[in-house]
Amino acid sequence: MPPPAPSPPVPPRLPRPVPPPVPSSGPPEVPAVPPAVPPSASSAAPRRGPAGSSSPGSPSSVSPLAGSPSPGSSEGPGPAAGASSPAPTFGSVLGAGDTWDAGATGMALVLDGGLSNQLADQGCDLSDALWSARLLADAPEQIEAAHAAYLRAGARVLITASYQATYEGFARRGVGRVEAAGLLRRSVELARQAAARQAAVRPAAGLAEARVAASVGPYGAMLADGSEYRGRYGRTVRELAAFHRPRIEALAEAEPDVLALETVPDVDEAEAMLRAAGSTGVPVWLSYTIEGDRTRAGQSLSDAFALAADNPQVIAVGVNCCAPADAGRAVEVAAEVSGKPVVVYPNSGERWDGSAGRWYGRGAFDPAEVTRWRQDGARLIGGCCRVGPAQIVGIAAALGSTG
Repeated sequence: MPPPAPSPPVPPRLPRPVPPPVPSSGPPEVPAVPPAVPPSASSAAPRRGPAGSSSPGSPSSVSPLAGSPSPGSSEGPGPAAGASSPAPTFGSVLGAGDTWDAGATGMALVLDGGLSNQLADQGCDLSDALWSARLLADAPEQIEAAHAAYLRAGARVLITASYQATYEGFARRGVGRVEAAGLLRRSVELARQAAARQAAVRPAAGLAEARVAASVGPYGAMLADGSEYRGRYGRTVRELAAFHRPRIEALAEAEPDVLALETVPDVDEAEAMLRAAGSTGVPVWLSYTIEGDRTRAGQSLSDAFALAADNPQVIAVGVNCCAPADAGRAVEVAAEVSGKPVVVYPNSGERWDGSAGRWYGRGAFDPAEVTRWRQDGARLIGGCCRVGPAQIVGIAAALGSTG
């Protein structure tokens, strides 16, 4: 193996606000001793376009703090696909051919688990409003190590550390728009880099084909007040689209395989996010956070999933950041209403007590449930809050895709 390449430069650490605010979509967990960070590899994974095509070369945005092209625009075209481009399919985007599409063989890809709990287990401090996004500047090697842990557990789709990364959130920490756009792009490149380095260590495990989903969290995540679990922000669809568009465009510039529009509490916000992503030409999945048989804002799941049914840019629809007990019925409804492959990645089943600042209850996440979800149409299966590498090992085993 050639000698390791130098690690990417780390931008200046972000100044900490005083006092630090509380993160919105999960608590900081008890730190543990961090594992050793993987050594640098000699090359990065190839960058893939919207339909899974690849272009070789080193990632351009791991050193992101210069030359960002107009990230602040809230209107205008992004790096859109041509008007004659064929609509993406689940199989073409995720590199497995048509056998992965709904109604075919019933095969499924393994997603990763909760990024925040893995970072906490590595000893990272997540106690501010940027949550894991702060580490894009302060400790990118820890994000890469977390991605690597999930790849070793069997995940083949990595979700980036951009859920809570917004221009507005970074601005509150004194980070300008050019730097913020670079950090958004860096989130994609760190996931690519993790896959490349793990593939170099385990060339037979198929890790070079791991896919990257750029996380786009809801408006409420930026507010850092827990409102992503309520929705109904008092904003119009147009206002929400204008908020989401600039960072979606910045993420698209890094060429993820798919945009993960995730933890969406409200059909209105889902409409806004789809509108904002439309000009990029990048395929998306749309995933709601739910309680029982309704969105967090109280809309029916049928209405929520129907929004994606006729949108060719949406390659999968489903739920995340919900109780495991609510996931099964949601998978059925998503498949029936949308006619698309389903994505599902629930929480562990524990509950968060915001006043006490701790999780309580027992985890109810049973990896054996994934076989039923797959039978009902799930094609992307993983975990969200408090689901770690051990549970992903179980999911991969249940799906017959251990690696």
